[in-house]
Amino acid sequence: MNWASFYAVISGVNRHSTGIGRIWLSVLFIFRILVLVVAAESVWGDEKSGFTCNTQQPGCNSVCYDQFFPISHIRLWALQLILVSTPALLVAMHVAHRRHIDKKLLKMSGRGSPKDLEQIKTQKFKITGALWWTYMISIIFRIIFEAAFTYIFYMIYPGYKMLRLVKCDSYPCPNTVDCFVSRPTEKTIFTIFMLAVSGVCILLNFAELVYLVARACARHVRDSEGAPKGAWLSQKLSSYKQHEINQLIADHAFRPKLNSSRRNPPDKEERCAAF
Repeated sequence: MNWASFYAVISGVNRHSTGIGRIWLSVLFIFRILVLVVAAESVWGDEKSGFTCNTQQPGCNSVCYDQFFPISHIRLWALQLILVSTPALLVAMHVAHRRHIDKKLLKMSGRGSPKDLEQIKTQKFKITGALWWTYMISIIFRIIFEAAFTYIFYMIYPGYKMLRLVKCDSYPCPNTVDCFVSRPTEKTIFTIFMLAVSGVCILLNFAELVYLVARACARHVRDSEGAPKGAWLSQKLSSYKQHEINQLIADHAFRPKLNSSRRNPPDKEERCAAF
């Protein structure tokens, strides 16, 4: 998988994220994706070939390996990183929809110059209104995915320590055989590191969740107490601008009806009936 392209897609959300969200994305990329690609994949590269049992029975090695390692650590972590990062695309899609609407309004108001459209393209949206809800939902999904994969990991691999020796008696092994895992100490260190970083990401998500709720509550209290005069004037100007755009849209919609009524004036009987 091309992790660089994947990071480029989700990093577009950085512009509209909080400071905690930027830290989360940095931790995700540096301490999880980079470690997974650069180091962890090479450590688990020989997990199947290095898993040996003290028997020459055909198929015994493969069966025992599947019993103790039903899914590779690398593939499990890769799936976790993909699903944990996907909710960030909800925010990117919401921002793209907002920009599309703003471009349409600018064009309908007659101010769709390349400079104005470029400003919308680089505009930073505040996390308020509908975007706030989208951002909150994305964080909740991140926490759910992180917690679910941590639980699945402990269900598949009880504990974090990689065993040096495992005993297997599955068919077609002739009896209970000893199987040896390659580089168990190195794999144990990487397992502890990846689980610890996953826990840090969960804490960062919870911190961002609390921060957004606290900021929304503070904004609600500030608005209920009365906004300052400058903010009130800015809000009035914004509402006047929106009213002007709505009026232009209404005029654009009713102009064809007015032109058609002028082309087909009422006949004499209709005028008499009107009197």
